[in-house]
Amino acid sequence: MLKKFLQTITFFIVVAVFCPITEIRADVSLPAVFGDNMVFQRGLSNPVWGKADPNEEITVSIAGQIKKTTANTNGKWLVKLDPLKTGDVLVLTVKGKNEIQLKNILVGEVWICSGQSNMVFTVARGNNAEKEIATADYPNIRLLKVSQHATKEPQDDFVGKWEICSSQTIPTFTAAGYFFARNLHKELNGVPIGLIQSAWGGSSCEAWIPQHVIESDVDAQTFALRHKNFEQQTENSAKRSNNTANTAQNNRQRPAGIKQQHLSSLLYNGMIHPLERFGIRGVIWYQGEANATRAYQYRRIFPLLIQSWRNVWQQGDFSFYYVQLANFRKISEQPSESAWAELREAQNLTLSVPNTGQAVAIDIGEADDIHPKNKQEVGKRLALWALAKDYDKKEVVFSGPVYQSFQIDGNKIVLTFEQPNNGLIAKGDQLKGFAIAGEDKKFVWADAKIVGQTIEVSAKEIDQPVAVRYGWGDNPVVNLYNNAGLPASPFRTDNQR
Repeated sequence: MLKKFLQTITFFIVVAVFCPITEIRADVSLPAVFGDNMVFQRGLSNPVWGKADPNEEITVSIAGQIKKTTANTNGKWLVKLDPLKTGDVLVLTVKGKNEIQLKNILVGEVWICSGQSNMVFTVARGNNAEKEIATADYPNIRLLKVSQHATKEPQDDFVGKWEICSSQTIPTFTAAGYFFARNLHKELNGVPIGLIQSAWGGSSCEAWIPQHVIESDVDAQTFALRHKNFEQQTENSAKRSNNTANTAQNNRQRPAGIKQQHLSSLLYNGMIHPLERFGIRGVIWYQGEANATRAYQYRRIFPLLIQSWRNVWQQGDFSFYYVQLANFRKISEQPSESAWAELREAQNLTLSVPNTGQAVAIDIGEADDIHPKNKQEVGKRLALWALAKDYDKKEVVFSGPVYQSFQIDGNKIVLTFEQPNNGLIAKGDQLKGFAIAGEDKKFVWADAKIVGQTIEVSAKEIDQPVAVRYGWGDNPVVNLYNNAGLPASPFRTDNQR
């Protein structure tokens, strides 16, 4: 027995000494954003990238195109495809020392769906869930969910795969995103739609902004510095932790209210960085609740996020459409200040950023639930912006009345609105949600009436009015719409800092 053992050992020693060592090589690989059932953005030179051995020759072919490149010294490579036509089901082949084939690929419209819990909110949790799931048979709508990952280091990949929209795949997918896509798919005569869900409940806007952008902006730094001590504490605690019990104790010491999805850049690093450069039409965004106590900062932070994404994507000022905060909490009996109203105002101001649009949701929220279930209407209102702005549907009305200016006329204030041709209507007997104030800035409920393309606001208690507010509250009672049935956004005419 001993003799046989020694013979075996001798054999392996001889093999190790005299036989050449097999070269360790990295097979050509693609990140998860590329896969079977994926959608390429039409009309775009779509980048395709991956990893291989350093200096390995790579060939990428699809629909008669052949693109060649060589991996760099770090083993990374990238090619750009010529614009692809819609209609055919395609196969993408990537060949180096090995070969990858991705099948059932479509060409159409690709949108990223990002934000916090109202974007995470699934079809299974929403209105008419059973019927919506049963009828979700749209093989040309494709779904990709990015795994939730918060990290200090930018990631090149994530866990996830493209799936075909069906009754089996749609229940756990973003409801707002799905209803947005379904509207586009129908209105665009069946053009394939690709949705990439990259969202995390409770996340702050800052968590989705690249670190170098945070460091270069004063407002962003202000928020980041609030958590610097926490991050350092966490890091030091981790170094001191020698066992699971200590780690658990350190986690329990986390300051109340501070979570990883609040910390600057962590979600960008883990969930957006892997998508950079992937061909898209645009982004739909549902976030703001986590920033509601910092509304004035949000005026700077939110546009900063939009611009930072556009910068890293290098695809120009792609469309960025977002949902304004819905009505929530108890209805106030008297006009009052509201952090949520201030955040909505910050979202209104973001419309000054080119190629942005806002789906107003002030009429479809729920007083006792921060996650309103009517995501069908949210998706529809987002889709109206895209249809009008991205797909040249000029007949589509995409916005409700938008406050433009005011004029004091004796004891009343006259308001004008953008897009007057779409009309002003009150759903109900009379307009609701207006408040007016004199020099003392004490607001009282006002009488408001539509006069042609304007609204006149007054109150018997106010002889010399100076300001008007509409829908100014956490959960205001409002009913101003246009003839297309789209609600007016809340606003105020007084000091906006």
